[in-house]
Amino acid sequence: MNNTLYIIIPCYNEEEALPITAQVLLSKLRQLLFEDKISADSRIMLVDDGSRDTTWQVIEKLAAANTEFCGVKLSGNRGTQKALLAGMEQAVEHCDFIVSTDADLQDDINAIDKMVDEYQRGAEIVYGVRSSRESDTFLKRFTAEMYYKLLNWLECGTVFNHSDYRLMSKRAVQTLMQYGERDMFIRGILPMVGYKSVTVEYERRERNAGKTKYTISSLIRLATMGITSLSLKPLGLIRWLGALMIAAAAIIVIVGLIRGGIGAVGAISANLWLVGGIMTIALGVVSEYVGRILAETKKRPRYHIEKTVNIEERFED
Repeated sequence: MNNTLYIIIPCYNEEEALPITAQVLLSKLRQLLFEDKISADSRIMLVDDGSRDTTWQVIEKLAAANTEFCGVKLSGNRGTQKALLAGMEQAVEHCDFIVSTDADLQDDINAIDKMVDEYQRGAEIVYGVRSSRESDTFLKRFTAEMYYKLLNWLECGTVFNHSDYRLMSKRAVQTLMQYGERDMFIRGILPMVGYKSVTVEYERRERNAGKTKYTISSLIRLATMGITSLSLKPLGLIRWLGALMIAAAAIIVIVGLIRGGIGAVGAISANLWLVGGIMTIALGVVSEYVGRILAETKKRPRYHIEKTVNIEERFED
């Protein structure tokens, strides 16, 4: 079995964390090489997602000092999912399997050993799954678990407590590339690939340096993209929402009329607010889907590669 591994790390404004992360990952890469689990052609690919700090300069220095590092620079900030896709599309011709993880080292890299073992036993997709969320705040833990449960209820087919820490075989990456969505929610699309998959549990840690680049708005955008790209069920729910709205409106009007006078006026006013609020929600859901459709029909490139270092120059969109 060929065992060339590429570890792909999307980076956005990670000038503080990257020097530490790079050395830890290099030690892991060399350990796997020493144990004869991977080949000497294995690399660490750092993808700069349009950073505004000196992240690219850090990547260039790492690549100049050690050929085990290679880099891809996107011309603008396109988001983690597109940065991952850019790295995978650049790496797939040079490797037999990839591991993707974040630049902050919150994902325990020692789980890579187990992932590689599972790959060598025949698994083509190995999902890194958090064993617990005890280190999260109550709000973050609650919202995250509710989101995964919501995805499951919407029949989206995602892996519970899995983000973007995973191993994929070359064939799995090539198959994933056949999905043409401009805004691809990888963790939701990947189960559709259908190849043999397993999970590996790990403990999530604190960031090694710097601050998280995920804002509330970016997390909401990612969550919304995941739902709208994987399930049509919200559109069907609007019909039931309309039925409930009619029933609620009828009850409010009847109660208001029974009370008479000002009560009737209040009931009608409340009814109008209810109708307006629910219609706004319904239009918002429909608009989200229409917006996704519009973005896909334009067929614009997912990203543009500005520079690469230590890899073959393949400027693909």
